[in-house]
Amino acid sequence: MKTKNEISKEKILAIKDAIELLSGKWKFCILHNLYHYQTMRFKDLQEKSVGITPKVLSKELQELEDNLLITRTVNSTKPVTVSYAPTKYAEEVQPVIDALLDFGLKHRKKIKEK
Repeated sequence: MKTKNEISKEKILAIKDAIELLSGKWKFCILHNLYHYQTMRFKDLQEKSVGITPKVLSKELQELEDNLLITRTVNSTKPVTVSYAPTKYAEEVQPVIDALLDFGLKHRKKIKEK
């Protein structure tokens, strides 16, 4: 049987894992856009994520793909295009994104009222 200290340590490590998985200025934005639009090309993601550079977008997409949150599909068009879509597993992150969005909207309102 695990002690309270072991359980607490496990929970802290789980939180740390989740934060590390989703860390980065743009991952939540990318996942939110993909959840909303379902499938997006690289250029569309860049346009919807105002301010992100192609290099950073590419890095964030690679990390999301490595962590099984998105899929990358190379389309046989001329020129070749690449599209991205959220995985079924990514649906588990959506409530977290929604909660952060709600908090962010409330926080912006509170700061404006100040």
